[in-house]
Amino acid sequence: MGTAEVRIGGPSFYIMTTKMTPKRFAIVIDDLVRDKNLTHLEAVIHYCEHHGLESNTITRWIDKSLKEKLQYDAESLNYLPKTSRLSGL
Repeated sequence: MGTAEVRIGGPSFYIMTTKMTPKRFAIVIDDLVRDKNLTHLEAVIHYCEHHGLESNTITRWIDKSLKEKLQYDAESLNYLPKTSRLSGL
């Protein structure tokens, strides 16, 4: 993790900067789901809005597990047709 010094017309403060990875992004999204009682789909939208990102810029951070959670949410909300699932999985 690196730090960046920021000074805006007054005393400086430090911002922690980290490179976002699919694993870190999944953790951030799972935290939003838990803390704010959001679906994974809502959490991704919230993250993008909060950080001023277009949704197409975060696709590289979506791993298989998060993609499956997003698909489940979209199917539950009838945004996507339901896919068949094996019981117990």
